[in-house]
Amino acid sequence: MTLLGGVVFGLALAAPPGPMNAVIAEESVLRGWHAGFRAGLGAMIADLAFLGLAIVGLVTVVRDNPNVETVMLAVGGLLMLYFAVGAVDDAQTFVGDDPGDGNGFWKAFLLALTNPYQVVFWLTVGVGLLEPGRLDVLAPLPVVGPSLAERVVVQTGHPVLLVGLFAGIVLWITSFPAALVGARERVERLAPAVAWLSALVLAGFGGLFLVEAVGRL
Repeated sequence: MTLLGGVVFGLALAAPPGPMNAVIAEESVLRGWHAGFRAGLGAMIADLAFLGLAIVGLVTVVRDNPNVETVMLAVGGLLMLYFAVGAVDDAQTFVGDDPGDGNGFWKAFLLALTNPYQVVFWLTVGVGLLEPGRLDVLAPLPVVGPSLAERVVVQTGHPVLLVGLFAGIVLWITSFPAALVGARERVERLAPAVAWLSALVLAGFGGLFLVEAVGRL
């Protein structure tokens, strides 16, 4: 049950719409499954890095120094806007498979590293996974969480839970690109449409990050 709960938690962590999935989607429909998987791998390796920092206590630097979080918001926002411009260019120049090297791994990796909310997750929930206790896996989900409370409860502080969590992330970064590539083969205009959507998502989150960073000054 602990392993399965970890898998479910990993899927719940990886699946919600956001900048990382926007990059995975763009890479998948424009450059194929391997490119989408590499993008997802970049985000997952950033999570592994945060896990390591949480274990040794270094993630608390963000909590103890608000200026660090502000800088991360500003840098992350600028990166998202920059990658949004690249997504627009991809959408406009797409003429077939593989319109160049999208560097999806580094895009997702850098966005994850400069996302203070990802740091906060590992500082709070992530650290909680390392300590003995119990975790209601589905309760934190937005909207549907309250109705699913107590459905999947696992024991924390067990390595199997972390194995399951990252297994869930791997399941998402393999199946999500595969689904998009399959859909692209059936819908000819899907690739540029997803690239435009990716640009909008990245620009939206980038703008929000910058507004919040400026508001903290």
